[in-house]
Amino acid sequence: MMTIDILSVLPELLESPFSHSILKRARDKGLLEIRVHHLRQWAVNEYGQVDDYQYGGGAGMVMMPEPLAAAIESLSKERPYDEIIYLTPDGRRLEQRIANGLSLKGNLLLICGHYKGIDERIRDRYVTMELSIGDYVLSGGELAAAVLVDAIGRLIPGVLNDETSALFDSFQDDLLAPPVYTRPAEWRGMTVPDILLSGDPRKIEDWRHEQSLQRTRDRRPDLLKGE
Repeated sequence: MMTIDILSVLPELLESPFSHSILKRARDKGLLEIRVHHLRQWAVNEYGQVDDYQYGGGAGMVMMPEPLAAAIESLSKERPYDEIIYLTPDGRRLEQRIANGLSLKGNLLLICGHYKGIDERIRDRYVTMELSIGDYVLSGGELAAAVLVDAIGRLIPGVLNDETSALFDSFQDDLLAPPVYTRPAEWRGMTVPDILLSGDPRKIEDWRHEQSLQRTRDRRPDLLKGE
């Protein structure tokens, strides 16, 4: 079973994403444990303080090192972490290969930043991986953490009903997924490609591959650098 611990100052934001659909199934099957921890448990005072003004001046508060260090060290006594991941806009962009690799790990700890981020000394001492879900800024790392957990969780063997399904998702082979169709075969004058009705698995596989290539050329040519 994989365990993912998450440190957050707004744990309520993560209740819904982990309580429905595939992640709920993963948790119900005992394949994935997700534990969200309120950082204020380790606050520096009775007022629940976990942030302070930044040295050198400037707008925005910074998450203090002591609450984060105390939380990381406390949780690390319960289990060793394969990765301690900080969700941040200046991290490495999350890609399918990263999700694939992380899905093979046992224990992960995610840190959700807020305000102007976390004290750099926490990044230097504890963080082993920094990830971004895109070149934009969110109000906090919770939504990014939810994206990362979803990308990882669905890859755990036994989570999906069709275990081969995840292998054919977009980006698994650096290609976008091909078009998909379902019944009826004709809808408002638009028909399903004949090849998909042919019953010939080899021809269908070849068609899907060509469609994936073409769609990737049209929409994400950057993925075809080696073509």
